[in-house]
Amino acid sequence: MKHKTWSIVAGVMIVAMVLSACASNATGTTAPQTTQPVAAGSVQVNGAGATFPLPVYTEWIYAYQYVNPSVTINYEGIGSGGGKKAIIDNTVDFAGSDSLVTDDEYTAGKDLQMYPMVAGAVVPIYNIEGITSTMVLDRDTLANIYLAKITKWNDPAIVKLNPDLASKLPDKAITVVHRSDGSGTTELFTRALSSFSPEWKSSVSFGTSVEWPADKAGTGVGGKGNQGVAAAVQNTPNSIGYVELQYAVANQITFAQMINKAGNTVTANAESLQSAMSDFSNAFTDKLTNIIVDGPGARSWPIAGYTYFVLHQTSMQDCQKAKAILEFMQWALTDPGAAKRASDLGYATLPPDVQKVVLTRLSQVTCQGKPVMQMSQ
Repeated sequence: MKHKTWSIVAGVMIVAMVLSACASNATGTTAPQTTQPVAAGSVQVNGAGATFPLPVYTEWIYAYQYVNPSVTINYEGIGSGGGKKAIIDNTVDFAGSDSLVTDDEYTAGKDLQMYPMVAGAVVPIYNIEGITSTMVLDRDTLANIYLAKITKWNDPAIVKLNPDLASKLPDKAITVVHRSDGSGTTELFTRALSSFSPEWKSSVSFGTSVEWPADKAGTGVGGKGNQGVAAAVQNTPNSIGYVELQYAVANQITFAQMINKAGNTVTANAESLQSAMSDFSNAFTDKLTNIIVDGPGARSWPIAGYTYFVLHQTSMQDCQKAKAILEFMQWALTDPGAAKRASDLGYATLPPDVQKVVLTRLSQVTCQGKPVMQMSQ
């Protein structure tokens, strides 16, 4: 995978840009060395929400300017909770969320619908004095670290999983880093911990924010967004945290392998995400949501989840804007170049049967009482 450095900023706005001769456009061909003009009468679409899919949304939005130069798409990574609030309050045209819309949010939003776009992984990152190689964690050990039951890096459970590092693992306290903002990444991570550990499920549970046992023990540190968690880990010796896979890869942050439910050591990548999706391929709800943590597959990454677009399905009033959103989503879901961009970043694209269901549901979106567009499948 080609590594890129992403700057996670308050907003991502795709505008006319000067491209180098080697830059690729949406179809994978070489883009010209010209400045792309903003077409007269262009449509501007504003979205906000999850940081989990921000790298792939940034890539897609960048590429889409060559598919339809008349559409300008802005996406601000403010967290899933902020995105859901914004779509309910009608301050954005679409939201991004890894966190499932709750019954109360569906009621407040009146006609909200979630649409899975890709699956991604959350990975444990760490900064341990004297350790530069990849370490292995299992489900119980990761949960017990976050339960503040395993408190030192040379704990026998960690040493047993990493015999080659036994002499290097320090007798130092573990600082546990977590998100301080409402986060779909946290919901996914804590769903996984709830599956890994009955104690976590009963005493902490899952959500976009939780009461962290490490905070109560005085060993917890909060960070806002992937960037905040990563910065806290990088700046705190002997710490552990969790971030979206591509953020770790792009910023060259070491992350752990995991021993999954099948007892196999796996690495977070597109292949292990595809396996996780396959484990739960028949588990989609009527709201197009699915939980894919802790799958039984031999190659499945255990901290995996879908990320979603959230739209108003029947109450959008700007039909030109509604059409622009749906055309972008259709392109992102079906274009081979878009799929390659996602997989190159470590995301997993939707299986064909799931893609078909999503496109069918998109064809049911209406504006001013009329279907917005016919979806090709």
